[in-house]
Amino acid sequence: MSAIRKTLTTVVSTVVLAGGIAVGAAGPANAATCPHTASPLINGASAHWTLSCSGNNVTMSGWVQDTKADGKCAKVRINAGNGAHQAPTACGSGVRKPFKFTFQGTKKAEGRLAVV
Repeated sequence: MSAIRKTLTTVVSTVVLAGGIAVGAAGPANAATCPHTASPLINGASAHWTLSCSGNNVTMSGWVQDTKADGKCAKVRINAGNGAHQAPTACGSGVRKPFKFTFQGTKKAEGRLAVV
């Protein structure tokens, strides 16, 4: 194996092991505390959300959009620090679905954009 090919193989392996790539399935998780904003983009889906806190509650608000005419849907999987979860979904190329969820008893939430 040539030196360039070995280097490229090592770099790709490192990126995959670092958890940044899941082919066609989902983007990396985005766990955060307030305040926080994220705008993930993967093949077939995009989203934007903001975390805000009030007292001991966290609110995640934003949108999820299907960006590809492939018969699949865009979904944001939300897991709150209190064990609650939600999964807003948009189906159909160009369809954007707004969402807003408040989770009580926590200031943490994780969002993961996926194509399903």
